Amino acid sequence: MNKTSKLTTLAMLSAISYIVMAVGRIPVVLFLKYDPKDVIITIGGFIFGPLSAFVISLLVSFVEMLTVSDTGIIGFVMNVISTCAFACTAAYIYQRNRTLKGAIGGLISGSILMTAVMLLWNYIITPIYLGYPREAVVKLLVPAILPFNLLKAGLNLAITMLLYKPIVTTLRKSNLISESIQGEQTKKFNPGVMLVSAIVLVSCILLVLVLNGTI
Repeated sequence: MNKTSKLTTLAMLSAISYIVMAVGRIPVVLFLKYDPKDVIITIGGFIFGPLSAFVISLLVSFVEMLTVSDTGIIGFVMNVISTCAFACTAAYIYQRNRTLKGAIGGLISGSILMTAVMLLWNYIITPIYLGYPREAVVKLLVPAILPFNLLKAGLNLAITMLLYKPIVTTLRKSNLISESIQGEQTKKFNPGVMLVSAIVLVSCILLVLVLNGTI
């Protein structure tokens, strides 16, 4: 792949990440919102590696801070930490083992790390951001922040598994990435993985609706 094609693809993925963040933010519980930008960033990491995932995350979070976010620099820092914990971890593991097993292992590892890291950083940052006593934030960690990040991880994992093959196939047909970029899991359809991913996705969506009081 030449440098121009890579930069074009990274720019396109960054733009898509921003768009899905701007139009797809869903309130879940308290001040916590879900948006699917991590999915696109993770796919970028799967294609080009964890450093590219970090660069996209930094760029999208910065533009988000300047445009639609009302959380300022604190929101920017939390966005980058959360996204990189998930996307960069998943991309790093997948780059070392470009198979279906590597993809699933990377996504699960990213989910676990993101959940743990965000518990720590919410404990540190949220009292500053909201002006809550730290003791009040501690009381929110298990009933609110932990389930939110588990839900976010589940959505990210399921949507990434469902979209990775179609996106890579489209980019390859557009000559934006080479044939060698694709991993083993893009070469053949795996109905079992797609079914499980779809079940996880639907279950997470239903949980969001329940937490929002919609159903």
